[in-house]
Amino acid sequence: MHKEKRGENVDEHSIPKVVIKRLPRYYRYLGDLLEANVERISSNELSDMMHVTASQIRQDLNNFGGFGQQGYGYNVKYLYSEIGRILGLDQVYNMIIVGAGNLGQALANYVNFEKSGFVVKGIFDVNPTLRGVSVRGIEIRMVDELPVFIRENEIKIAALTLPKTGAEEVAPVLVESGVRAIWNFAHTDLQLPKNVVVENVHLSESLMQLSYNLNHLEKKK
Repeated sequence: MHKEKRGENVDEHSIPKVVIKRLPRYYRYLGDLLEANVERISSNELSDMMHVTASQIRQDLNNFGGFGQQGYGYNVKYLYSEIGRILGLDQVYNMIIVGAGNLGQALANYVNFEKSGFVVKGIFDVNPTLRGVSVRGIEIRMVDELPVFIRENEIKIAALTLPKTGAEEVAPVLVESGVRAIWNFAHTDLQLPKNVVVENVHLSESLMQLSYNLNHLEKKK
């Protein structure tokens, strides 16, 4: 079955960040289609599902060389695997969670991380009463154990769910110990070297955006 191959000379570093941010959504919808045993889909059909224009979908995917064929559409399994590869999901990442409160424990209990290649190897906290408590089979350790644990387990990603001051103190330790990507849930913008990738998830800001949109919607009534 013929399908257009992805371009070999695509410079993914030049692709707009807004396009990269949409890729996980494509990946999620394509995963749902795979589970429903859908073999192929057109940009128009995908547009109806995702509420994104078909033109936008084609433009986004053409940034990576294109994956479809006119009159045929997209092979769902192939497109799903290629987007996964672009997102780096064809690799396995060892990660830790620093902050074993409600949010940290909720992240540790989310089994879908491992399905995408993110393996939680350890959970850490500053509260000594949590030492040895098990979350999904992983015992909580103290933050003073971080440097040795990171090196011995080749940890590259850390989810940071500590309060602001704790996060600012621990983040440099993570970087010095070998962590190269931080998923930051703390209510602060971390000041770290440029070779460290930081993805901020400020829940309060997201809730404020929701509040704005709700208020805007109600004013239209």
